[in-house]
Amino acid sequence: MAPKTERIQFLRAVRQLHRVRSFYAGGALLWAASLAWTGWQAPGSRQMWVCALLLAVFTGLLVTAGWSLRRLPVPATGRPAHHAAPRRTTANTRHAPA
Repeated sequence: MAPKTERIQFLRAVRQLHRVRSFYAGGALLWAASLAWTGWQAPGSRQMWVCALLLAVFTGLLVTAGWSLRRLPVPATGRPAHHAAPRRTTANTRHAPA
């Protein structure tokens, strides 16, 4: 039972990292737009520097999440896991005798 439980936990961790990476990408995009807007309206202001700091934080988190996803081990099959059941070909189906 342990290997199946470990695999389920591994898949949950991968899904969580994908969600977190999407969140960080959205945050980085938001702060980049905010930095551009604030830099246009009030260059050199405190608000602009706060936006720059938050952009750097979200970019760092995004890079870290991407790096963590890249470092995850590949499943034993050597290819990504598919969650759908494999389809049977017509050659593998049994037919009733005529």
